[in-house]
Amino acid sequence: MRASRQTAPAPRPQLIREHWADLSGEWRFAYDRLPETWERTIVVPFPPESPLSGIGDTGIHDVVWYQRNLSWEQIAAAGFDAVSRPRLVLRFGAVDYRCTVWLNGAKLGDHEGGHTPFGFDIQDHLRQDQDQILTVRAEDRAGDVGQPRGKQDWQRDAHVVWYDRTTGIWQPVWLEATAAVAVESLHWTVDLPGATVRAEIGLNRPPLPGTSCEIELRHGDTVLGALSFGLGEQRATATVTLPGQANGQAYEELLWSPQRPTLIDATVRIGGDQVASYLGLRSVSVADGRFLLNDRPLYLRSVLSQGFWPRSHLAAPSPQALEDEVRLILALGFNAARVHQKAEDPRFLYWADRHGLLLWGEAPAAYEFSPVSIGRTTREWLEVLERDRSHPSIVTWVPHNESWGIQHIAHDPRQAAFARGLAELTRAVDGTRPVISNDGWEHAGSDILTVHDYDADPSSLRERYGPGAPSRLARGIGPAGRQMTVGPEFDPSAPLMLTEFGGVKYAPESSSWGYSVAASRSQFESQLRAIYDALRASPTLAGTCYTQLTDTMQEANGLLTADREPKLDIALIRSIVSGTPA
Repeated sequence: MRASRQTAPAPRPQLIREHWADLSGEWRFAYDRLPETWERTIVVPFPPESPLSGIGDTGIHDVVWYQRNLSWEQIAAAGFDAVSRPRLVLRFGAVDYRCTVWLNGAKLGDHEGGHTPFGFDIQDHLRQDQDQILTVRAEDRAGDVGQPRGKQDWQRDAHVVWYDRTTGIWQPVWLEATAAVAVESLHWTVDLPGATVRAEIGLNRPPLPGTSCEIELRHGDTVLGALSFGLGEQRATATVTLPGQANGQAYEELLWSPQRPTLIDATVRIGGDQVASYLGLRSVSVADGRFLLNDRPLYLRSVLSQGFWPRSHLAAPSPQALEDEVRLILALGFNAARVHQKAEDPRFLYWADRHGLLLWGEAPAAYEFSPVSIGRTTREWLEVLERDRSHPSIVTWVPHNESWGIQHIAHDPRQAAFARGLAELTRAVDGTRPVISNDGWEHAGSDILTVHDYDADPSSLRERYGPGAPSRLARGIGPAGRQMTVGPEFDPSAPLMLTEFGGVKYAPESSSWGYSVAASRSQFESQLRAIYDALRASPTLAGTCYTQLTDTMQEANGLLTADREPKLDIALIRSIVSGTPA
């Protein structure tokens, strides 16, 4: 097992083992209380609100229960072996929002946070010669607006820009067998000028004396760098030198970019454990009003993606749908996507890495400001960074959006301190990407000045984003009527980006809404073209993000329908977005 790209999509594409067993499929299911007799089933990993789950109940149910049998055949398929792989781990991609897990009546543990992964060692709880009984309780209280929920509605029915809830299990569940001492976490940090890659390795337990670690980085059949060293602690950091990248005239050949998304295969061996991973050689920065990828200015043509499907909600309807989504975004002429209020499935991130789609990583918001919401938001955001910071496709972090959860940031110094603090904490964990403290307005220490503006008048847009726009906006009130910055003076060299605009509704037979309305296909085309032409004429914008990719429930402002059917010919949309002939 050398190349992770040959075995993807796996639930953890950057930490793959040869054997694992998927537990998707039919589970027993109940609301509210653990039943004595189970009377219904659910298809995991689809949330019970979604049709594909087999339940399709969008009402408020704060507590749900799951149960299934684990056979010894499934355990064997995960690679479990009492000698070479004696550790068996039960892993969950995401369970919204709080959950407790039992095996054969023994409590394995708890987890809080609806968008992040967790797991438990289960080998000591296995019963011989019979099936294992796995039970999961998930609690997702609709009325608790202090828990990070993103676009999930707290009301009974979806309203305005919030959608049906996603309760309980909504990402893969799987079994994975490992050696007794095994790699539990793995991160890569690239230093392009230094021609090095830093590996951060975390083990499940302290290693035995004499344990060694071997790291090998390859591109195809070429070994780019390798390292072997002794391990004495549960966590280790090692730097792998890439001699070929020291050639300043040739190093760009292996760089990752949207035009050439080159991935470097990585193998890590520790004792009896071996994992496959990958990374991309690239850098991200901002300077002189521009966004830089590999030290070159790159104009971002982005689209807002809600990551919501009508039949499966926040869960993807199939693994293939995640790759299809990435390919479709690129086919429409975009080079980036802002996944909105959701920590997207890692398999989507893998396909973005592989196909060259830039992503903005965004935190799901809570809707109150309190010590409880601060703690919940911070813990979950740190887990998102832990999971995703090695993906080359992610180029920006967004811990807050439109002052959600910090609505009075302009007047409450505590809320401004939280926004600044979470942005600084993000930089402390990952200093390799720009950070947007609060996307849209009321920035408190952002590296990019981002604006949300749904003005449908092209002439107004031309004027607003003409010469002098960055300094004028940074000092004043934005298009949405909110201060653009709070606290210290904004860096005048920061890039200016329009990260929500458009929102044109074209759905003649729908009662849903958009920010402006097109009555016909030709009017929809002309409105899109006029808005894009106006923004392309701006000498100050470093990028844009159109709202939005698809219609989503009551919102009909997508370029595509909810079922991913384009409202205009794909080539025509691409020409409008990219400014090239169809």
